[in-house]
Amino acid sequence: MSRVSTWRRWSLALLAGALLPGLAQAEQTLRIGYQKSSTLLTLLKAQGTLEQRLKADGIRVSWHEFPSGLPLLEALNLGNVDLSADVADTVPVFTQAAGAKLTYFAREAPSPTAQAILVPADSPLKTLADLKGKRIAVTKAAGSHYLLIQALAKAGLGFKDIAPAYLIPADGRAAFENRKVDAWVTWDPYVASAQRQQQARVLADGSGLASYQRYYLAGSDYAKAHPEVLQQVYSSLREVGIWTKAHPGEAAAILGPLWGNLDSATVQQANARRSYDVQPVRVQDLAEQQRIADAFQREGLLPKRVDARDVELFEPKEG
Repeated sequence: MSRVSTWRRWSLALLAGALLPGLAQAEQTLRIGYQKSSTLLTLLKAQGTLEQRLKADGIRVSWHEFPSGLPLLEALNLGNVDLSADVADTVPVFTQAAGAKLTYFAREAPSPTAQAILVPADSPLKTLADLKGKRIAVTKAAGSHYLLIQALAKAGLGFKDIAPAYLIPADGRAAFENRKVDAWVTWDPYVASAQRQQQARVLADGSGLASYQRYYLAGSDYAKAHPEVLQQVYSSLREVGIWTKAHPGEAAAILGPLWGNLDSATVQQANARRSYDVQPVRVQDLAEQQRIADAFQREGLLPKRVDARDVELFEPKEG
């Protein structure tokens, strides 16, 4: 072998050695946790648009579905996912109480009518005061949990005055269908589905009780290390939120099969009650978060006081 050929092989080996660490570093995986009601990320997943956007930066996406928001943020806290799809405003409060370090990177503007207290069409329950002594299905730490607290308080009641059945939505639906509970507190698309398929009646929704903002979060370590990824996800969420409101039929055609083969009319009814208006999270937006934390503490459902402002806020670039 000639001296020139040997030199070229050594040079190529050195060049490869210099490049490989950079290539390995570029091959990242963004692990996203979501739930069935995570409409916007579900649409991005179905359309493949987020993957395409991040692929240009050498980032692949893996998707991990959870039954409700609390286990989703527990996974975020444990480092099993990097980013959480939208969870109800109550969920971060419980996760903070467990010592999690969270970064809020987006929120959906209020959608108070997208969660409700449901009773069967022929139920004798007519007012919030009628809930006293009744067995009520609710998902622990979900936005519906806070709605129930506020609704009871409006009627001069507390959790001690009812028999709560803490159930994830699928189990809550089954209990409601089989008359194992007197009422079910849940959110869309479950509300719309129960209304249309079971003729459920809305005893009260969140109007005047709970604004129901949904928050997108990341682990703080991930947020600090990858602000450019959060920016890409934020921009994608903004765009698909606007698209969803402008194209309700097309969005329903995608979501219906993914939501248990719900018909288009049910999906559109559910989506009409969600704002899908993705916004940055400002300090002033956390005022209701503090009210939520204080309400749960008063009911003895939080072990200690939580400062809702003790979180990191990501500042996305607009436009």
